[in-house]
Amino acid sequence: MSNRTIRIQLVKSLINARQSHRATVRGLGLRRLNSQRELQDTAEVRGMIDKVSYLVRVIG
Repeated sequence: MSNRTIRIQLVKSLINARQSHRATVRGLGLRRLNSQRELQDTAEVRGMIDKVSYLVRVIG
């Protein structure tokens, strides 16, 4: 199990986003526009990021 982390930022509003996409963004821990989170770099987190890739930006 690796302890790498990935930083993501919410860059687009959740208005007019699908309800499941809103729930995914909330599951990633992002609440407001431009909020950032540092999460473990796992396959599950990567899948969530892929699902809402048009709403978030990977910072590093």
